[in-house]
Amino acid sequence: RSSYSCCYFVLPCCFFDFHGKYSRRQSKKTQYREYLDFVAQVGSVCGFHVEEDCLRIPSTKRVSFIGKSRTYAAAERARIDQQITQFINSRRTCAVATWDRRVGFNHEDHCGGLCKEAGSEPPEDETETAGTVWMPGFQPREKVERIRNCASLPRDFVDEVVLNVANLLLNTAPQKSCSDQEGGNMSTWNQGESLSLREVAEHLNKETLKKLKSEFGGLQTLLKNNHQVFEVLNGRVHIRDWRKEKPPSKTKPEVKRRLSTEAFKTRLCWFFIHHPDGCSLPSEACPYAHGTEELR
Repeated sequence: RSSYSCCYFVLPCCFFDFHGKYSRRQSKKTQYREYLDFVAQVGSVCGFHVEEDCLRIPSTKRVSFIGKSRTYAAAERARIDQQITQFINSRRTCAVATWDRRVGFNHEDHCGGLCKEAGSEPPEDETETAGTVWMPGFQPREKVERIRNCASLPRDFVDEVVLNVANLLLNTAPQKSCSDQEGGNMSTWNQGESLSLREVAEHLNKETLKKLKSEFGGLQTLLKNNHQVFEVLNGRVHIRDWRKEKPPSKTKPEVKRRLSTEAFKTRLCWFFIHHPDGCSLPSEACPYAHGTEELR
């Protein structure tokens, strides 16, 4: 709709319509095939010769559509644009769901074609031709999508939160005596206590929590990103004990084995620097560097 010379390629995946989740209308087809037919219909309504292709990719959803040429002349753009607007409006009113409190489920009524609400026409501003507003209230994505998975937070801020949470876990419980699984010798290494995410959050200041809440996943995402130090299981935060980690499998593909070998000793060991008992592993067994002289 942006240009008569526009071409498109689309690989349908999740089942969505213009205004929400796609509602099935034909039980004789699989949900995937029915949705593919809908996406192809959109291309046809928009005036394209729609071609279907199957990609050679390792996915169960690999059927794609390509629109390389138009079915109408450039002079007919206004007519086709009105046709597109009517199609979008029809999809909005095709599924009408009501809630039955007595039964407790949705009743859905579907119409088969380009239906409209009885006795109503689309608002005048929704039938504008090409070059004007396509849909009132439509908000496109920002040109630059903001990264909100805690990866863009300042390094100093992340390091401070990690240190505060680790000290909280270490100081919550007295030191525990644990055995070295390989040698069987008793060695004291403080594994700390486990706390729920809520308990951890209660010990952080308001400014820190406010900054974390502006990120997707918040505190949990930040802790999971720091895989070297923490383990988050079932909503509880633990300090990771690297002696319990399974050794890398010898059956791994060569590429993965090579990548893991190349990543060995490329970062400093947090435990060697910050943990009161140091690292639980000897230098030769730890995947992280015990001092800058070991960095690769």
